[in-house]
Amino acid sequence: MNRKIKAEQLERMAELLKCIAHPLRLEIIELLEKNQRLCVSEIVEKMRVEQSVVSHHLTKLKDKCILKSAREGKNVYYQISMDNLLSLFNCIEHCAVA
Repeated sequence: MNRKIKAEQLERMAELLKCIAHPLRLEIIELLEKNQRLCVSEIVEKMRVEQSVVSHHLTKLKDKCILKSAREGKNVYYQISMDNLLSLFNCIEHCAVA
């Protein structure tokens, strides 16, 4: 394979990897992979972490367009916006086992 990745693409890739390289963010991605879509209170309940901590990490993931959100009444629901991210997530999971 002989491909050349542009510098801008490499920068974007590095930013995405930095963003997901946190145990709580990886856990959020895993939860959303399993549940498709969750509101903040559901994520807080499943992770057993304070709401402010979850909100902080959700904001970081949303700012990098890894997650998308939709408001329904008083709740904000989050879901993964990058389908390819799940392939990366699975790859990393398999690498961690090896």
